[in-house]
Amino acid sequence: MNTGPHILIVDDHREIRDLVSRALGKEGFRVSAAEDGKAMRKVLADAHFDLIVLDLMLPREDGLSLCRSLRADSDIPIIMLTAKGDEVDRVIGLEMGADDYLPKPFGSRELIARIRAVLRRNHAREPAADQDKPKRYRFERWAFDVDRRELLGQDGVAVPLSTGEFDLLLALVEHPQRTLSRDQLLDLARRRAANAFDRSIDTQVSRLRKKIERDPGEPNLIKTVWGGGYIFTPDVSRE
Repeated sequence: MNTGPHILIVDDHREIRDLVSRALGKEGFRVSAAEDGKAMRKVLADAHFDLIVLDLMLPREDGLSLCRSLRADSDIPIIMLTAKGDEVDRVIGLEMGADDYLPKPFGSRELIARIRAVLRRNHAREPAADQDKPKRYRFERWAFDVDRRELLGQDGVAVPLSTGEFDLLLALVEHPQRTLSRDQLLDLARRRAANAFDRSIDTQVSRLRKKIERDPGEPNLIKTVWGGGYIFTPDVSRE
């Protein structure tokens, strides 16, 4: 019985669903497929999945709407498939909570590599003893619960975080008041070496600012260091 990670492919083109399913199956993944949002929700209600490969251009309800809906109550990793050259849609997809994107047409090897990288970022934590690590960080008016993967405001209401936002915030609270370059943040937040084509860190910072800053247009917590990267300015306490 295949016990590999369970991947859901959501694409209205049967040829793509079949091609991706075969390629992932050969690599030891379990694969299910859906042709649209309605079918996706039905499949999600019946099984647990480790990652969703979600096409942007879907009939009736598009991938951006589905991504936003998924992020409202789930932190399941999402890789968005976008048309080649649609940079605006890719940025919007990341802002909606997608963890990565891949432009069409794409090769099976690249998709598999992206899936494995996102799964590593989502599941793999450093092997240091958990008891030696803080379980909760506090800064400004926020409490960041690492075990529960929750960001709590003063009113106790949890603010949902995507996988990328969680990893970025964890990197920042672990290195406060220190200038971090984009490549350093990519290494820390994504637990892998930065690739030349991977520059979505600015988008992740913008998304996180919208959630933790009083005025995202005039950020005080995550400040840009021109030519250097970013610095997380508040005092951080650890529990």
